Amino acid sequence: MIQWFERHQVVLYLASIGLAVIVGLTSPEIAAPAESLINPVLALLLYATFLGIPFTRLNAVVRDWKFLRSTLWLNFVLVPIVVFGLSRFVTYDQALLAGVLLVLLCPCVDYVMVFTGLAGGANDRLLAVSPVLMLVQMLLLPGYLWLMAGADMVTVVDFGPFVEAFALLIVLPLGAAILTQLAARTRVGHVLEGSAVAAMVPLMMLTLAVVVTSQIANVNAQLSALLAVIPIFFVFAVIMFGLGQWVGRRSGYDVAARRALVFSGVTRNSLVILPLALALPAAMDLAPLVVVTQTLVELLVMVAMVRLVPGLVRGTTANGSATVA
Repeated sequence: MIQWFERHQVVLYLASIGLAVIVGLTSPEIAAPAESLINPVLALLLYATFLGIPFTRLNAVVRDWKFLRSTLWLNFVLVPIVVFGLSRFVTYDQALLAGVLLVLLCPCVDYVMVFTGLAGGANDRLLAVSPVLMLVQMLLLPGYLWLMAGADMVTVVDFGPFVEAFALLIVLPLGAAILTQLAARTRVGHVLEGSAVAAMVPLMMLTLAVVVTSQIANVNAQLSALLAVIPIFFVFAVIMFGLGQWVGRRSGYDVAARRALVFSGVTRNSLVILPLALALPAAMDLAPLVVVTQTLVELLVMVAMVRLVPGLVRGTTANGSATVA
């Protein structure tokens, strides 16, 4: 059963998204209950993901300063340059600009590890750097907003949800996974660990379905205004895919680390940023929908990358021939 899910995972993810679009558009009253499930379902998904990472290896990974420097360079030097250029296309509307800047300037620290693992990337390395990525984006985001949108933008953003999301989506699942691994020598712990790992693909399907179902009706209602940001999000993904590969090759990493850098550069912190956008003044009520639109675009991109990255980000043998790792 596990092998069947893994073999057909891309089709299953697309089916989940398609079904969620239909349900969300035909039954908009289900949006609020679905939205309340996003964080709990995502926490379960991350718990299952963390269980697949042997924490006995994390000490060595945490000391990998070179990978940390590369991730920081990619996300907090190259990404802001790209975002500044792309965001100039929506400066005519402060709400659109706020949404684009909030979501694109912050690297993902949650389901990026899931998709990275599905594509054969080093999700243990991303796990090790995720606390640093979360802290640095909290510190730098106000400055980036000030530079790209003006001082008024900084004063209206509440950064409190960052702390709550870090506790719920990183600390809690990580702690539970460590405890489960320690208990895995017992029969109950072993069964729990095996069940969680086996549930990875179904949990990802559920996460995709819940996110899309909860937001698609609102996005559809404002689609004409949101059409301006959809190309920006696709172009951002394409550019960062290339820059992630470039940074990985330039640093001489193995295939798994290069794939992790690609996913880190492309994937944004939309589910954590959404509460910040929802806390903006009523005059910027379009900003949360911009964040949600990026999430929907990104989910499609991530599903495609799970299939494409293993073929595009590859190693080479000694004689120069390509090999898929």
